[in-house]
Amino acid sequence: MFLIREARGEDIPQLLKLSRLVHSFNLPQDRDALATKVDRSRRAFAGQVKESRGREFVFVLEDIATNSVVGTSSLYSCISWPGHPHLFFRTRRREHYSKDLSTGQVHVTIQLSTDESGPSEIGGLILAPGYRGHPQKLGSLLSYVRFQFIGLHRRWFDRRVLAEMMGALTPDSRSSLWDYLGRRFINLSYTEADAFCQRSKEFILGLFPQIEIYTSLLPPEARQLVGKVGDETLPALRMLERLGFAAQDSVDPFDGGPYLEAARDEIPLVRHSASLPLGGQLRESASAPRGIVSAHAALGFRALRSEYAVKGGAVRLPERTIEVLGASVGDAIGLNAFDGRGEAAPLLASRAKRASGRARSAQ
Repeated sequence: MFLIREARGEDIPQLLKLSRLVHSFNLPQDRDALATKVDRSRRAFAGQVKESRGREFVFVLEDIATNSVVGTSSLYSCISWPGHPHLFFRTRRREHYSKDLSTGQVHVTIQLSTDESGPSEIGGLILAPGYRGHPQKLGSLLSYVRFQFIGLHRRWFDRRVLAEMMGALTPDSRSSLWDYLGRRFINLSYTEADAFCQRSKEFILGLFPQIEIYTSLLPPEARQLVGKVGDETLPALRMLERLGFAAQDSVDPFDGGPYLEAARDEIPLVRHSASLPLGGQLRESASAPRGIVSAHAALGFRALRSEYAVKGGAVRLPERTIEVLGASVGDAIGLNAFDGRGEAAPLLASRAKRASGRARSAQ
């Protein structure tokens, strides 16, 4: 059985191992930085963070059989605010035509831009290699649980949700786009610049040109990276596209990876997340549907895939699921139902929400 739960301090050694599997500053390769991140997450899950700008959630995937942390993902309520902008390259297509030559060309340009409007962001999805391609679809579980969490706590998240997709890197974790462009203006390596950006973004605004730059002036190996993702990121890209995320005209200024965006309330898993009281134990049934269930009870936030049944405005779960969730009868249970194609099932979720509303109004 596999469990999604909030990260704890004792997870830091295993999170450090995961951080070395991929270049991601959502999961820094530094014990102190990770400890700070996990502490922020712990306080956010506990409801102790009042401002959205400091609200960050770190989920971990635990293999219960081995007590091992084998994956992680993150969720940020707010990534920008006045004085702390979100930085990106705005991409545009410029058409040029010569009447004398009867020919034209289309050029792609990039321009450093800022956004202080405060969108939310998902990120940091990392799964240990031995668990990729698992029959239980652990990567999708790590991703989907974030959207259920948003659906259950919508007031904590912005109406816009971004997803930064990692661009293609060289085998030694360099970015050719940064080497040929960014480093011409900022004398730091890709890794150094991206790390420093976690503390301050002023150096980018101060040193990088604010004008449009034609990518045709770059070597092909750098030019072709704008808006592209690495091979390992493709499955995550496709998963998010199925959920309604779409590439906009913005890319990461360090590696050129695209930013995807979706309207919070239009994401199926957000829209069809339900919260129902736990009605008790579910007897074994081969016909019981399976979904993602969660509880935020005595053991903190926990979620997993499980059989369930909705009856009389409450949800019933197998004994083992209740035990792992640390839930008791009457506790609120988050639920996402899925159809035969693995997509969120709106009808069932809507009925569950209506039943839950009736149950709350009767209390």
